[in-house]
Amino acid sequence: MDTARPTRLPPLVPFASFDNADAAVDQLIALYQRNTTFIREAFREYIAGNLVVGQRVRACYPAIRIRINTYPEIDSRLSYGHLVEPGVYMTTITRPTLFRDYLREQVRLLLRNHQVPVEIGESDLPIPLHFAFPEGEYAQGEYSEVPGHTLRDHFDVPDLVVTDDAIVNGTWRGRANQPRPLAPFTGPRIDYSLQRLQHYTSTSPAHFQNFVLFTNYQFYVDEFVKWAKESLAAGTGGYTELIEPGNHVVTRETVGQQAPDLAFTPQMPTYHLKRDSHTGITLINIGVGPSNAKTITDHVAVLRPSAWLMLGHCAGLRTTQRLGDYVLAHGYVRQDHVLDDDLPLWVPVPPLAEVQVALEDAVAEVAGLSGWELKKIMRTGTVATIDNRNWELRDQQEPVLRLSQSRAIALDMESATIAANGFRFRVPYGTLLCVSDKPLHGELKLPGMASAFYRTQVNQHLHIGIRALERLRDMPSERLHSRKLRSFIETAFK
Repeated sequence: MDTARPTRLPPLVPFASFDNADAAVDQLIALYQRNTTFIREAFREYIAGNLVVGQRVRACYPAIRIRINTYPEIDSRLSYGHLVEPGVYMTTITRPTLFRDYLREQVRLLLRNHQVPVEIGESDLPIPLHFAFPEGEYAQGEYSEVPGHTLRDHFDVPDLVVTDDAIVNGTWRGRANQPRPLAPFTGPRIDYSLQRLQHYTSTSPAHFQNFVLFTNYQFYVDEFVKWAKESLAAGTGGYTELIEPGNHVVTRETVGQQAPDLAFTPQMPTYHLKRDSHTGITLINIGVGPSNAKTITDHVAVLRPSAWLMLGHCAGLRTTQRLGDYVLAHGYVRQDHVLDDDLPLWVPVPPLAEVQVALEDAVAEVAGLSGWELKKIMRTGTVATIDNRNWELRDQQEPVLRLSQSRAIALDMESATIAANGFRFRVPYGTLLCVSDKPLHGELKLPGMASAFYRTQVNQHLHIGIRALERLRDMPSERLHSRKLRSFIETAFK
């Protein structure tokens, strides 16, 4: 006898038109909360043993949809917030409360640029059980092994078939009569990364700020925490609190207190110096290597940061460079081998003028130099990124010849990866490195040399990065988000 039962669903909420961004986002929030609550309540029934065999439970992501019937005339200076040709466009939405400010801006721009309403309703893409829980709660319990009575028999679980980067990679191929993408990431892709961010950084995605510094040395973390606490104590910069791994909150009143010990050290310790509207600074110690660099930027990207910068150390390749000199990357040799399938090597990763100027001005300001004098401590040029930390031990002829042909002036293991992923994900990027050794010229990074270098240089380097982000923060967002990041067929959402 067929014991299959119809899938239990919440009442369908059809798409409705909205010409107000706040109202549209409020409807997304209401739909998401209703549908995730529906799934969680069914899961409690399952744990209590009250779901019958064969009963499936499902609720779907809310969605934004817009229909464009004309070829719009858009201000050519705008890089996002509009569509290029007629059609139906849609994206699924998750965690709309977390993304409230971002969604408001994107919907407001659509309404302004196209003069047609957006439509808010339910998609047909199921919310996986594991993504339906708020932070700190998980789908845990004793699960039945009775046939027809396991998790997968009752609930949707994460599906990697619909969790990919086809949209941002430009490889998305839709079916006939299927809406085209409205945003660079789908709901499941975002949910996946939010879970990963919590895992790798031991901090909540809600704490991430729009301006991000990546580094690969603990020395930078120590200096950042020291400066952040001093800023909080002095009440400068508009910063409100510092979030440390384990979601430990430091305020102006608690800067002198010791953070509690963590149960485990996160793979990529992360610190968030918060400011209103997420305009503060997040610092992530990504460790060493291009794999880490790709992993963390894959996930930070779904938060749609305003900019990210790499501050790290590099091998200087020119005899005229000195330890402690700076390298402002304006091009990259990509030998990291972690992004070749997503962003082919023939794709150039261009410098972004707004970021380059902010970094150069920050070096001049913090170092107190300008013009010809600034060139004594900083060079602009190509940075080579490789995946072999001990490249010096290879037969020197091949790698040295390649570096010479590329005109590279510095070599590291993360910068090109972070810049390439910034380009791929449409996040403004930049790199400022500090020369810590010159292996081609006999100056190796030995313990004594490294200690002296770190003492004298880390402080200045970090503050240059902070000042550059503050300069970028002061720019209008439409100016910072360079048109170089956009293709000729793009999603409307940034």
